[in-house]
Amino acid sequence: MSELVTGEAVALELRPAKLPSRALAVLLDLAVALIAYLVVTTGVVIATASLDEAAQTALSIAMFVLLLVGGPIAVETLSHGRSLGKLACGLRVVRDDGGPIRFRHALVRGLIGVIEILMTLGVVAVIASLVSARGRRLGDVFAGTLVVRERIPVTRTGFVPPPPPWLAGRFAGLDLSAVPDGLWLAIRQYLTRMQQLDPQVAWSMAERLATDLAGRTGAPAPHDVPPAAYLAAVLQERQAREARRAFGNGAAVAVPPAPAPAAYGGGVAAPAGVPYVPPAGVPYVPPTGAEHSPVPSDVVRQPAPPVPQDEPPATGFAPPA
Repeated sequence: MSELVTGEAVALELRPAKLPSRALAVLLDLAVALIAYLVVTTGVVIATASLDEAAQTALSIAMFVLLLVGGPIAVETLSHGRSLGKLACGLRVVRDDGGPIRFRHALVRGLIGVIEILMTLGVVAVIASLVSARGRRLGDVFAGTLVVRERIPVTRTGFVPPPPPWLAGRFAGLDLSAVPDGLWLAIRQYLTRMQQLDPQVAWSMAERLATDLAGRTGAPAPHDVPPAAYLAAVLQERQAREARRAFGNGAAVAVPPAPAPAAYGGGVAAPAGVPYVPPAGVPYVPPTGAEHSPVPSDVVRQPAPPVPQDEPPATGFAPPA
């Protein structure tokens, strides 16, 4: 699996193509290019039979460069990395960051491909692909591209549970610029799989990730928030910032209903002897539905402040003495 991570901490499902499938795609492309070259060259020679030998040789060289070099470059540029051979084998050329290639990428790949594929009969390309960790030939290395598989088995994406609603906006002031993509990916993978872990193991993993995240942000993790809920809240804050950056400051981030904080994540509640404590001044409101856990006994409900009844309304008018 290719280790390409987006700004939303999502690992792209990009699998580098293996050497056999790439070789088959190249052979199909060369076969199509050679057939087109022979057909066009034969038609040009018949049409220019009255010209001298030098003119016919120049036209043959021009047809070679146009069809065997310019043809693949044009096809990859217009199809965004899908030539006929790659389309038949389910492959595609993408940039190192997972985006579609442009003309300069296809140009570098095509020019270097003339040397490592046509002139050396593919020997250099095979050696380079075997040496590279992701199976890239020299054209891919210099162009900054990667050949990946498009036809991959459909896998079920893990659901990231949202944080409790009382944590909304609490971490809006954190500096997340120093958090690496690898830590974001680890947090997201943990949140999607924590329901499958033992409660003690899940709790210890959440504490380690929360400590690492707090060290990267420069702000200590709050003691009144469970580690898993803290990770989910900070991850949601980062996704909200990415959404605002991509779609504008007025973009709203849809958040699905949150589970009960005392049983956040289904199996990562605090171990025995560690009661759940809500933040000061925030009353605990239990969610509706039979599937949620009841209100914990150690949660103190905050009474509403009394409303004064005897004071006259402030109108700004003072009665005369």
